[in-house]
Amino acid sequence: MRWQEAAARIVPADRSAMQAAAGRWNSIAKPLHSLGKLETCIIRMAGMTGSPDVEISAKAIAEMCADNGVVAEGVTQTGQEVTAIVAENFLFGDTCACIMGQCCGADIFPFDIGMVTDTEVDRRYKVRYGTANMAEGPAMNREDAEKSIEAGIDIAISLKNKGYGILACGEMGIGNTTSGSAVAGVLLGEEAEVMTGRGAGLSPEGVMKKIHVIRRAIEINRPDPSDPLDVLAKVGGLDIGAMAGLYLGGAVCRIPVVLDGFISGVAALVAARLCPEAADYMLASHASTEPGAARVLEAIGMSPILYADMCLGEGTGAAALFPLLEMACRVYRSMSTFSDIHVEQYKELS
Repeated sequence: MRWQEAAARIVPADRSAMQAAAGRWNSIAKPLHSLGKLETCIIRMAGMTGSPDVEISAKAIAEMCADNGVVAEGVTQTGQEVTAIVAENFLFGDTCACIMGQCCGADIFPFDIGMVTDTEVDRRYKVRYGTANMAEGPAMNREDAEKSIEAGIDIAISLKNKGYGILACGEMGIGNTTSGSAVAGVLLGEEAEVMTGRGAGLSPEGVMKKIHVIRRAIEINRPDPSDPLDVLAKVGGLDIGAMAGLYLGGAVCRIPVVLDGFISGVAALVAARLCPEAADYMLASHASTEPGAARVLEAIGMSPILYADMCLGEGTGAAALFPLLEMACRVYRSMSTFSDIHVEQYKELS
């Protein structure tokens, strides 16, 4: 589906369903708002689905795998070959996200959006063989950026058609914290040093080199902050584009999409800039330790649930949130109300 068509189909969350869900929470025999953000998540999910009858159905984590040409600048601790190795490990259940997914009942689906190496990972949505080195010119052309977004939209719709009712964003791509920091910095008008962190374990000297590379890429390509597609094409990544598309596709299907960490947050920012209503269908899982992560979430009006000092990616933060959502949903659906136990209901006090 073309991204413009998807954006045109997205409607704001159903406020009446959210009010009904809030009323249900207030009727449950416990102190008002005592489950905090977990209550808010269920209320927001009611708005997403258009019904206060919220249920956590089949869960899927979509792993968007792509390579970033900027690794040629030495901004990573490992080589580009690691992308393909980890991507195939998703198929064998041998990654952190897979093991965590098994614990919470989430199925893992890796997709090759733009790896430089062909593997056994699903290649139906492959746009190209990696991005170019953004420190020397645009990472990709605008058409490829659009294709990556549309791949994510189609993946979301496909997973919805398979019966999945809640999705999460994961990614694998060596060098993607560099492209993510560049995209976020441009869209938010922040300097590279504010948005750039260690990624997968860079030394302080490595971080400084990464910052200089991002600055050079932005100076050479001059991406337009008012045009998220221009920013994605010039200094972004195919995985970021596909994750942005997953958010748009989830909104089209009216199902929640859970953010993971920094990279998926940057993708959420791109999606929200393309279609602000898409943010109504996003749930933030955790506060990544990457320095730009909090700023990105703030920009899209998201507040993380978990503070666990995680920065792994792969959808691990989203997987960690799933059990909490299920527990909240169980309370919401099955706990007695004040009326059931013949106790006067709590009242809002000023």
